[in-house]
Amino acid sequence: MLASLLLPAALSAQSSSALTLWKAGSPAFGIFVPSERAPGATDANGKRLPPLYTADGAKALGANPLHDYLFLNLEGAYDVEAVKAMVAGLKASSGHPTLLVRIPTIEAAGAELTRARVKEVLALGAEGVVIPHVRSASEAALAVSFFTDLRANVWSPKNPAGTVIAMLMIEDKGAVAEMQAIAAVPGYSLLSCGIGSLTRDMGGDAPGAETACKNVRDAGAKLGMPSMMTANDKTIGDRLAKGYLGLLMAGTAEQTDAIIRTGRELAKRK
Repeated sequence: MLASLLLPAALSAQSSSALTLWKAGSPAFGIFVPSERAPGATDANGKRLPPLYTADGAKALGANPLHDYLFLNLEGAYDVEAVKAMVAGLKASSGHPTLLVRIPTIEAAGAELTRARVKEVLALGAEGVVIPHVRSASEAALAVSFFTDLRANVWSPKNPAGTVIAMLMIEDKGAVAEMQAIAAVPGYSLLSCGIGSLTRDMGGDAPGAETACKNVRDAGAKLGMPSMMTANDKTIGDRLAKGYLGLLMAGTAEQTDAIIRTGRELAKRK
């Protein structure tokens, strides 16, 4: 089957830490993959250099037993070499965290390029793709079609044996208004909210954005889908209490390790 071709055995989602946890209804803890380039680094002409991801860096991240998943954020600039490096490093690693790749928006890239990127990311060996800034139920259905047209074996409420993760993100007021219809679109794995983008779209109304994100979480959970949310040392307890099952951290290794340890203790995970 095509789906089996899309997931090389070395990075099969069947051994995926996050997917196993989510199937059991348990929280999974992950991090934004950090760039290995110094912040603000420039070339000889003063041009800012893009983020750098290497196989060695991925191997080290994969070996950290605290990482259930790794979130490679390529929304701002798609970089196929970054995906290749991450997959190569994780294949050589002693651990098996889930690799999720966030690609640019459908609005920015267009449907056909986004479709091609979903195919490419999965074919390279990532276990999941994140589609950001889904604006409507019709766009959610379009996003799901990128996976179904590949015959990807997407884990979803109607396919509990699935092995591919498809995550859609709601990040603006218009999409929040359509959250129930977006949640009702069949064929994907996680419905999540981008708290930073949504807060900006709501004019800086942080409490309102938090409430909206919780409502998005509830809409997905009602239909059997987990939700991912960023967390830090001050919010990890609240995020878990509200039922978020994908906790996503950023910071230094020491910072994210400490937050994850706290989260695992709160979640009563060893």
